[in-house]
Amino acid sequence: MRHHSKNKKFGRVRKVRLAFMRSLARALVLHGKIETTEARAKALRPFVERLVTHAKRGTIVARRFAVRRMGNASGAELLFKNIGKKYEKRAGGYTRIVKTGFRKSDGAPRAIIEFV
Repeated sequence: MRHHSKNKKFGRVRKVRLAFMRSLARALVLHGKIETTEARAKALRPFVERLVTHAKRGTIVARRFAVRRMGNASGAELLFKNIGKKYEKRAGGYTRIVKTGFRKSDGAPRAIIEFV
């Protein structure tokens, strides 16, 4: 039985995987869209959408949550100022994943994840 198999592991230990998700989330917030592998984009989506939901609330607890999850205050501040305000009326589904083909070197499926 494979208990606790819900999350993708990406061949990394927990700390490194969390740092990896933080860096992807920071890049997405800063640039608006990033191109990565399909599996990474699918794992990043719930991570970022939870941050956007907290950014919509705008409370001090939500800000602390975002800073803790993103790893730095500057990315979280950008999340609250721009993205949280932009999706205030939207009920969910803040990101879109568009498949873009396969990577030439190893054939990994690529995708663009972007804010709607």
